[in-house]
Amino acid sequence: MTKNIWCFVIAFILIFIVLISGCEMIYPPTTYEETPIRISYEISYGYRVNSTGVGSYEITYWCDIPETILGITSYNLLYTQDYQVKTLANNTVIHWNISGKDEKTVELGINASIEATNYLVADLNGNDALTIAEITESYPEISKQYTRQQANETICFIDPYDPDIRQIAHAVFLHENTNNSFLVAKSLFSWLKQNIQYQVHPNERVVRPAAVTLQNKQGDCDDLSFLYISLCRTLDIPARFIRGYLLSENSNGAMLATPHAWVEVFVGNAGILSGWIPIECACCSTSIETDINQNFGIESAFHLRLFTDDGSNESLESSLTGISYVTHQQGTTITLESFAEIHNYQELESRKLIITEKNIRYYE
Repeated sequence: MTKNIWCFVIAFILIFIVLISGCEMIYPPTTYEETPIRISYEISYGYRVNSTGVGSYEITYWCDIPETILGITSYNLLYTQDYQVKTLANNTVIHWNISGKDEKTVELGINASIEATNYLVADLNGNDALTIAEITESYPEISKQYTRQQANETICFIDPYDPDIRQIAHAVFLHENTNNSFLVAKSLFSWLKQNIQYQVHPNERVVRPAAVTLQNKQGDCDDLSFLYISLCRTLDIPARFIRGYLLSENSNGAMLATPHAWVEVFVGNAGILSGWIPIECACCSTSIETDINQNFGIESAFHLRLFTDDGSNESLESSLTGISYVTHQQGTTITLESFAEIHNYQELESRKLIITEKNIRYYE
């Protein structure tokens, strides 16, 4: 018993000496298990369109072109007739406008070869980020473009003016006690992961407005992204959504490509994305710290970009629509089947994610 007391006293004295000496406690780095950071694969995506009966019809399809932050992409069209390359909300797209008649089957879409590498923002301290005031002053167009509401004709999906969203965002801002855009965005992300659960709703095939997601305390990748964007925009941090595919492995070991949405926020530091940093809002890990380390300022090689929001209502509406058709006779029936298929998947490089005691990330 006496020995235990003396051990406790000695330990207390040592800690006290360290504290009064001004020395910092040294913590070991955090190491996460090895995962693929560079992969290659082929992906085919689009719609299979089948017309039956007798009569004429028109099919319109805007198909987004794939891209990665770090990597190489090449693609070809699955249907090489009746198309144009166009720009939609600052995105390059393939536009099919097909006039057909009677029975026919076509496959509209893209076949792409992808090599992708993880992208990360190394410094989690926000040392290179601008303050929110500096962003507003130095980048007025970006600030104006990406801090407003976004809606279609009937529903406001991204709403930085919703009173409940504003109350939460300002409470987080006051608690953080900084104007650093990176740190504020990180605190808003922490709040999101602590308070809103990631939950898919397969029987409800519509995207929920940010205010509804906040009320329900749960949502899928679109819902969480729109709420997080609304929180950031409330505090004048420019934010936008990205649409694409997320690759994952099913129980049989086959690779799947699932439609997905995530976020970018503008913090003004130089880099490949010209001041924007990627954020995965639909992550589900064991802790908030892990969510931040693995998903805030990181875009994995398993993310494939198709569409980048430009902050306009037109951008939002076009991202929520895909293929449409019109029939001119009652006897004509059109059936649509979406598809996204992965082939020739290979893991080219795997590494461990390291977080140093100074909150710097790197792969080893």
